[in-house]
Amino acid sequence: RIMRPDDANVAGNVHGGTILKMIEEAGAIISTRHCNSQAGEPCVAALARVERTDFLSPVCIGEVANVSAEITYTSRHSVEVQVNVMSENILTGAKKVTNKATLWYVPLSLQNVNKVLEVPPIQYARKEQEDEGKKRYEEQKLDRLETKQRNGDMIFPVINPEPHTVGYSQSSLIHLVGPSDCTLLGFVHGGVTMKLMDEVAGIVAARHCKTNIVTASVDAINFHEKIKKGSVITVSGRMTFTSNKSMEIEVFVDADPFVDESRERYRAVSAFFTYVSLSKEGKPLPVPQLLTETEDEKRRFEEGKGRYLQTKAKRQAQLQQAARH
Repeated sequence: RIMRPDDANVAGNVHGGTILKMIEEAGAIISTRHCNSQAGEPCVAALARVERTDFLSPVCIGEVANVSAEITYTSRHSVEVQVNVMSENILTGAKKVTNKATLWYVPLSLQNVNKVLEVPPIQYARKEQEDEGKKRYEEQKLDRLETKQRNGDMIFPVINPEPHTVGYSQSSLIHLVGPSDCTLLGFVHGGVTMKLMDEVAGIVAARHCKTNIVTASVDAINFHEKIKKGSVITVSGRMTFTSNKSMEIEVFVDADPFVDESRERYRAVSAFFTYVSLSKEGKPLPVPQLLTETEDEKRRFEEGKGRYLQTKAKRQAQLQQAARH
């Protein structure tokens, strides 16, 4: 679809959350279609996880975003979908790949929302494709479990915080989940949640550096539990790490299920977003150093630094490999 002014920030760059929402819609369509391709209980595919995705180049107002999706692996109860986003300047005809993402879905029965159904298997062109997919499946399953176990943290307001501290830029957004946010099963679309998360992360980044900012990448987004229609969700974001030219922001979503009073508030989604600061001409700007004050902030900064260095090393290895070929 064509990108409109309400999809973009003040500088004319399309919000990362808008792209993430489009990616998720494509993934939901193809995986729901596949899971209903054989006779059996009708179902809707629910998003369980999004692997790390890099925003390779910004999409601008007036450009057309083309989103294509392909199922690359199926386990007994989950579907792996690869999604590519290409932007097209319809005045010049120039095209470029802007995003590549991997998403995992599980099919939930329309009759019983807590019942996960079996996934029809796909045919692989080569045995190696199935083996590689199984390896990816096991890795993401382990990572989801680890992330859920360390997810009890909360964000509290800070009185009169100093600029460039964690407390100065941290932000929260409260949203009542309505029918337009939900799937046929009455649970929030993964794409709606990701758009809200990107919005909060963008506010944190803009508060920290006071410039135009864009989403550079999103680390794995883990959907730990479903969020029901009628729930009130709190989307919270805080700065965890800064390098010279990038900012890492931790974002999590907590749900208050007001409709189901027997349930207490719970952690539904968590992820790390990376942003870069840009000048009016679209050139990268230096990022102010994050000032850590507490032991927890210092620990999170070191953990973020580890993720940053790991990603940098992986990218350099990929460039070297590409140069050899």
